[in-house]
Amino acid sequence: MKEIVEYTDYRKFIQDYYDERKRCSAFSWHAFAQKAGFSSDVYLKYVCEGKKNLSVGSAGSVAGAMGLVGFEYDYFVLMVSYAHAKSDAAKRAAFEERCALAQAHKVRVLGDEEFDYFKSWKNPVLREIVPHMPGARPLEIAHACKQKISATEVSETLDFLMRAGLLKKNRNGNYEQTEKSVSMGPVDAVPVAAREMQREMGEFAVKALDLPLSERDMSGVTMGITRKAYEQIKKEIVDFRRRIVAIASADDDAEQVYRLNLQLFPLSERLKKKKGI
Repeated sequence: MKEIVEYTDYRKFIQDYYDERKRCSAFSWHAFAQKAGFSSDVYLKYVCEGKKNLSVGSAGSVAGAMGLVGFEYDYFVLMVSYAHAKSDAAKRAAFEERCALAQAHKVRVLGDEEFDYFKSWKNPVLREIVPHMPGARPLEIAHACKQKISATEVSETLDFLMRAGLLKKNRNGNYEQTEKSVSMGPVDAVPVAAREMQREMGEFAVKALDLPLSERDMSGVTMGITRKAYEQIKKEIVDFRRRIVAIASADDDAEQVYRLNLQLFPLSERLKKKKGI
């Protein structure tokens, strides 16, 4: 069984614990439920299958039944808190608490640096800017940004990008990207962080409407579509975005950093068809 910090889904952790115990003994869902204090023999089985949710209040009992103590006990409870948080703010708080707890015990949470990367516009923007400003000091880099950022924030962001392995320094001491592009990947917490950055980028897009037409391109279409058409359009967007990334990656000599927002969202509720039509 993997270390607990390698899990992002508490259900998967419980299932793996059960499977491992089952392989080595006559362990059963009944015995597991009894040890955790549940009256239903199959409650934890249903939790693992996604048919039931584990409450934060009962998370401690399950952690104790699995023999978790100290750091692992607290970490498991935070996994449950994250899974059932009602808002992005609550999810971010639970995830960051998990990361802080793991860091205090000198272990890395899967997705912690990815989570931090997608929390702010500063990370992707500076990652694109600095390779094209060799020898520039933080204040010069700050002045090159359209959005307000201090020299201190520039330095802190560059330190993070270096620690995260997203930037490196060449033999001349200048910054280089380690990869051409950064993907959100499979970590479930990352989209929660990315939504905050997408909000920021959306606000920047509104402000960019005041730029001359020679510096920006914005258009849109309002349409009525079926669910099938929606899925087809989503696929087209994915393919289009991939081609755009390929075009940008083919040119190493950037002159300016741009953001491309692709937005497809509903403007109405589901429209019910009238009978007989």
